[in-house]
Amino acid sequence: MAHFRHFEFHMKYQNFNFLKNPIRGFTNLSPPQMITCSFAIIIAVGTFLLCLPWATVGDRLSLVNGLFTAVSATCVTGLTVVDIGTELSLFGQLVVLSLIQVGGLGIMTFSTFFLYLLGRRVSFRGRDIIGSTLSHRPVQSIGSLLWKIMIIVFLVEGVGVCLLTFAWSQYYSFSKAFYHGIFHAISAFCNAGFSLYSNSFEGFQLDLMINSVTMGLIVLGGLGFVVLLDLKYLLRGPRKGFRNLSFHSKVVLTATLFLILFGTLFIFWVERVHGFRQFKLGPGLLMALFQSVTARTAGFNTVPIDSLTNGVCFIIAFLMFIGGAPGSCAGGVKVSTLGILVAIFISRLRGYEEPQLFFRSIPRETAGKALTIVLSSVLLISIAISGLLLTEDLSMSPDESRGHFIKLVFETISAFGTVGLSMGVTSQLTTTGRLFIILLMFIGRLGPLTMAVALTRRKPVGRFRYAKGEIMVG
Repeated sequence: MAHFRHFEFHMKYQNFNFLKNPIRGFTNLSPPQMITCSFAIIIAVGTFLLCLPWATVGDRLSLVNGLFTAVSATCVTGLTVVDIGTELSLFGQLVVLSLIQVGGLGIMTFSTFFLYLLGRRVSFRGRDIIGSTLSHRPVQSIGSLLWKIMIIVFLVEGVGVCLLTFAWSQYYSFSKAFYHGIFHAISAFCNAGFSLYSNSFEGFQLDLMINSVTMGLIVLGGLGFVVLLDLKYLLRGPRKGFRNLSFHSKVVLTATLFLILFGTLFIFWVERVHGFRQFKLGPGLLMALFQSVTARTAGFNTVPIDSLTNGVCFIIAFLMFIGGAPGSCAGGVKVSTLGILVAIFISRLRGYEEPQLFFRSIPRETAGKALTIVLSSVLLISIAISGLLLTEDLSMSPDESRGHFIKLVFETISAFGTVGLSMGVTSQLTTTGRLFIILLMFIGRLGPLTMAVALTRRKPVGRFRYAKGEIMVG
């Protein structure tokens, strides 16, 4: 009893100390809690700036709309209840762009990098956060990793700005083309999907250069920084370079290539007699390829999403759920998780005890984590869909709610995968519905597993095990 009272007094003292010294209390948080709090802080700052009178052209944004836009930008989602290009001023657009850049790379990455620039030492906790966020293996030198990441990011974005500026100079003056190049290059590489155009890239659906550069930025931003560092091995030749890649990079690149090709062929095959029937083979394949690439967490579109068939919307929803690679700007359950699930399925069919990929065994802990991520994501999406159906469909007739149901499911998966594609219901959501989407975007950016760890305390694991119980499955 005395020990319990001492523990209770200690916890109360720690909570009081956190309130008395928030900075010290923040540094004592666990890595998942620190990442969650850092995103929450930058969202709060972004909401305040977007609600200022000079952030908009007309009326000020309401608190909910400002929060929605800040969360969508920081979580690099792209869903928006306002027209970024017409309703926000230059100041508001720059706030959104800053949130995209900081949210895409992570506030902890930026803050740690600036500490290095100032010559400050980084704590072991900070090293743990950066290492677990950006890499799948122990990092020897955080400073070296951060420098390489920053060089890659600004180099790729800089090349993208130059190419997009050249492409848009055919339509606008150089200054406007340059600004549009900056905004969309950062938005594409960070997989945000925010656009200065009301209909995204529909007006440039046949522009090969704009489409190609945007897709290249999206793919590179969704591979993950560790994979980008490994791409140098491919310069030695596709076959020899692939052997030198890390196991993680092999899984990510293989799954990414498969999803892009699968999505492209399926979208083109279905829409060739519907949305693409007035186009020739080349333009049709270009639009199908763009939608396949952008569906995996980017959010741009060159065709109206609400005009696509149900089969294509289902495939896009599947791609949005999978998302990009770990340690990248992308969301979703990640392509590596898909690779592990496929390996589990094939290995079980072959009778192997452990899942295998590329002549490597996948640890049971990793396989269990992949299954946990998928199951928790499905549960979270189901709860969000149920909530939206209760808040958005009550005033509709059963016939009207049938089509609205598909739109809400699509919107929910898009928010969770931080994609930003919409069938046109974002601006029609009620305040409660917008709060559902806000929470879903936030959890989707951090990841369900990170949020679960951040909100729970770790209990010491005992040295005993329960007796095994037999149960029938299948």
